[in-house]
Amino acid sequence: MNRYLTHTLSNGLQVVHYPHAGNVSYCGFVVNAGTRDEAADENGLAHLVEHTIFKGTTHRRAYHIRNRMESVGGELNAFTSKEETVIYSIFPSQYQERAMELLGDLVTNASFPDAEFEKEREVVIEEIEMYRDTPSELIYDEFENRLFAGHDLGHNILGTPEELVQIAPEKARAFLKRYYIPRQMLFFSLGNVPFEKVVRYAERYFSSMEDVADVRHRVVPQPIKPFAERISCDTHQAHVVWGCRTYSLYDDMRLPMLLMNNILGGPCLNSLLNVALREQRGYVYTVESAVTNYTDTGIFSIYFGTDVRHVDKCMQRVRKVLDDVKRTYLTEARLVAAKKQYLGQLQVAEDNNEGLALAIGKGFLRHGTILTPEEQRSRIESISLDSMRQVAHEMLDADNWSLLVFEP
Repeated sequence: MNRYLTHTLSNGLQVVHYPHAGNVSYCGFVVNAGTRDEAADENGLAHLVEHTIFKGTTHRRAYHIRNRMESVGGELNAFTSKEETVIYSIFPSQYQERAMELLGDLVTNASFPDAEFEKEREVVIEEIEMYRDTPSELIYDEFENRLFAGHDLGHNILGTPEELVQIAPEKARAFLKRYYIPRQMLFFSLGNVPFEKVVRYAERYFSSMEDVADVRHRVVPQPIKPFAERISCDTHQAHVVWGCRTYSLYDDMRLPMLLMNNILGGPCLNSLLNVALREQRGYVYTVESAVTNYTDTGIFSIYFGTDVRHVDKCMQRVRKVLDDVKRTYLTEARLVAAKKQYLGQLQVAEDNNEGLALAIGKGFLRHGTILTPEEQRSRIESISLDSMRQVAHEMLDADNWSLLVFEP
């Protein structure tokens, strides 16, 4: 049975609620706007808006916003990606209306006061500097910047200090007005609250939002030639990202790709790359693969950090794993085992209610629905050996991959 309940306000805003027993509830907005929606002179603006939206509204100062949920044991949080911004709250369930009223005030009436904007800009610049001191994270952004060079996806979420100092509060207000609109937002809720109350609060606090036409036009990135680049860094380890573009969020091959990713470098110790590089050779502490799906493209990458003496050896081992998967590894028995492991991981993840609430919001924003656990299990069980072999043939040719290395 589908437990997700939905309602659409007269202004077009969709409300999705997932009834869930417990004393803690979650709710928030997913906004269909992120880094790729910034203009050429707005790099870092989407993330800066996410930070500064908490710094004042026409009704509240930053102090009042900061304490509104925390004073009752709740919290406010937010994050920005290339294609979405999420603003949400976690709170004791009896404070559902308090949370919804505050969130509605933030996305509708954020004022971006000049003094607070300047302070928070400095906070974000410190975040950038901290990020630059973490090469294992920085290398992913640098890799993506090159993989989508010349495209809106090809600049990092935080921007640069030089870009941020050029952004005035007026641009934040314009960004909010342009994208934080009902047709480009979704409100999600998970908790032990009657749906009728959620709808009543939504009508009360969100129905005044004005909808306008969305003038944005996202452009599909053009193909690029594979690159190989090594950059000298002041680090002890070498850091390596090796990968390629992959299937989009709406491609039928997305799910087989996710299963392939889990086999190769997922979070479990028995992933093929962990066994090959760490367990058998001791070359690395961390090796992992990752898939990021955007609405019109995607990224598949493998990361490892190792002593600079072992970089080439690790790359040879990675290549051997990929070749083995393409040639002999994929059998019916191994596919059944991989599905069993992946399904177990999903079941464990469902116990994380915060992650589940965010998945509901993003799932409905992108697909207009979200799979029940039974539907999700059915789709994973239906992945065929032929589709996995197609993924291996299309995605695991390292000769066509791009490479970025940070080395001492």
